[in-house]
Amino acid sequence: MNNGSITRATINLSALKHNQLVLQQQAPNSQILAVIKANAYGHGMVRVAQTLSGIYAFGVARLNEALALRAAGISKPIVLLEGFFHADDLKILVEHNLQTVVHSQQQLDAILASDLNSCLQVWLKLDTGMHRIGFHEAEFDDAYQALKASKNVSKPIHLMTHFNCADELDNNITAEQNRRFKTHIKSDSGLVSSANSAATLAWPQTHADIIRPGIALYGVSPFIDKVAEDFNLQPVMTLKSQLISVRSHQAGESVGYGAGWTATNNTKLGVVAVGYGDGYPRMAPEGTPVLVNGRLVPIVGRVSMDMLTVDLGEHCREQVGDEVILWGKGLPAAQVAKHIGTIAYELVTKLTARVALDYVQ
Repeated sequence: MNNGSITRATINLSALKHNQLVLQQQAPNSQILAVIKANAYGHGMVRVAQTLSGIYAFGVARLNEALALRAAGISKPIVLLEGFFHADDLKILVEHNLQTVVHSQQQLDAILASDLNSCLQVWLKLDTGMHRIGFHEAEFDDAYQALKASKNVSKPIHLMTHFNCADELDNNITAEQNRRFKTHIKSDSGLVSSANSAATLAWPQTHADIIRPGIALYGVSPFIDKVAEDFNLQPVMTLKSQLISVRSHQAGESVGYGAGWTATNNTKLGVVAVGYGDGYPRMAPEGTPVLVNGRLVPIVGRVSMDMLTVDLGEHCREQVGDEVILWGKGLPAAQVAKHIGTIAYELVTKLTARVALDYVQ
């Protein structure tokens, strides 16, 4: 449905399924927990969940994300990767058959003290080096035994950790984290999970029972120095807009707020109907590429709320109405992010509601 905007994100569901297959081939002996938090990294959480099949579970960050999936009829297991925030949430988790990560003493105490009418499936998280959330190694075994003894907890208990440097292929921290994690796996443990997108693609020894791909599912490389195509991944999102103006511009003339860019030669400038009101980063510097009619052209001047300006060149043939690709097919989001000084994760998750999502097969 057209919402009146010419700035739209095309979501290629065939590419999504292709990427799932590629990741499954990388870890043929593991099941997939598909991470679809943050509205499936901007791709539309419900539609992504409806498209992915043959997976073990979905991973979300917050309870409201999980409840939205249940309300949409998603019946697969759903894991709260940050766990629950309030003891009162536990009854909601049980009611909607939601699984939860347990990463703190406060969460553990809340589970032990609750009066639940059904058992709760938990994932006990070990901090092996991220030092963000998770039980320290000295606390982990006691937490495991306490959960194992609780009438509120389903058995067996699943185990999880998270890598902080898996995208650095020459960094041995991942191997050391994996070694630490394995020393805490019990003979009666349930499922074991540690591999994120980067570890799934580059550290096969970490695959275990469950892999947890996020960004790679959407066809974006988790590595700074490798592109998605290196792994046969296809971009799922292509952010598009149109030229709404093509006009001559003289040497010595500036453009945009603050007059921060001045032409050194006669040229033609194109104005694209996209800006930070759509989620395109305001801090995108001069030279950040966009794709117009199959050729890369640079942004000039400041990105404003609804528009950005590109230098088309004096002898360009572009016209008003021509399509502009901001990232996606033909222009990887990671390449754009590198120019801006951010990561592709931020680009795809920060699109605003003004950008319509168009799903194609």
